[in-house]
Amino acid sequence: MSTLVIEHFKVSELPQQWAQRLKVCPEQTVTMRIETEATQTTHAPETFVTNDPAFGIWRDREDMADVPAFVRQLRAARYSPDGSRQGEDA
Repeated sequence: MSTLVIEHFKVSELPQQWAQRLKVCPEQTVTMRIETEATQTTHAPETFVTNDPAFGIWRDREDMADVPAFVRQLRAARYSPDGSRQGEDA
């Protein structure tokens, strides 16, 4: 919620409907406080939608079905401590 406070505002500068409701002299000053009201959302939030053609391009790849395993494989060391490539038979 946000609030706007304006002090020492002349009644003559208020919108006419507001000034009439106050029933005071036009030269009198007032303090205005305007607050936003909380809104109640009755509709469900929209699902994420994008027009980006690159979004989801890997969703059908079978080798990425197990994402954590795929990432572990990508991050694995390429070489053994003895200098040979990982996965090669010595």
